[in-house]
Amino acid sequence: MINNFTNLEQNDEHIHLSFLSPKKILSSAILNGGFIEAEHILNKNVPLNFSSCETPNKSLIDYAKAKGWKGNVVGMMTAASMNTLCIEQVNIEGVDISVLITAGISNARRAGDKADIQELLTVTKEVGTINLILICSARLTNAAMVEAVMLATEAKAAALQEANILSPISEKLATGTGTDAIVVVSGDGPQKIEFCGKHVLFGEVIGRLVISALRRSLATT
Repeated sequence: MINNFTNLEQNDEHIHLSFLSPKKILSSAILNGGFIEAEHILNKNVPLNFSSCETPNKSLIDYAKAKGWKGNVVGMMTAASMNTLCIEQVNIEGVDISVLITAGISNARRAGDKADIQELLTVTKEVGTINLILICSARLTNAAMVEAVMLATEAKAAALQEANILSPISEKLATGTGTDAIVVVSGDGPQKIEFCGKHVLFGEVIGRLVISALRRSLATT
């Protein structure tokens, strides 16, 4: 149990979060990315050299159907072991804030590195991936959700810098991997949050939780 509206299932194949009612979600996920209301979040383990006759999107759809999950599913893939899952959570002023991270850094990259694929409309099949899920029980405005993505991404880069993870392309400090994904979940509690930059407590908490969770996750890789 992550909080009073979220259930967590973890096994060798996946991490599955289900909600008692649809939640507003913003993500960069393969399946149902962008803004959506969804009942499920899936973080699916795949082999490092994953290949399929199906698209990743279709593969995740079929997997969710086979599990019998009803409603919209926000789905990600990663080559990281599900055992790298680390969770950090706090309750402040009645607001539950949780961060879940799985980490694989086999394709670590620094923003601005020369891309492996030099065509704008080609999609990569590389997997490695730091997948990050942020759940807040309070209601977040759309702007706050976008700002949360920014804050969590900066915190991820800070944790990688702290761990001295280097990009094999530039041999400089990595800021992520080439296939990272992030999911931000807004709750429907009585509180409303409009801002989460570095000058406000919500932003501070996001930064601290992400850095701590990623630090612990990297220690398991």
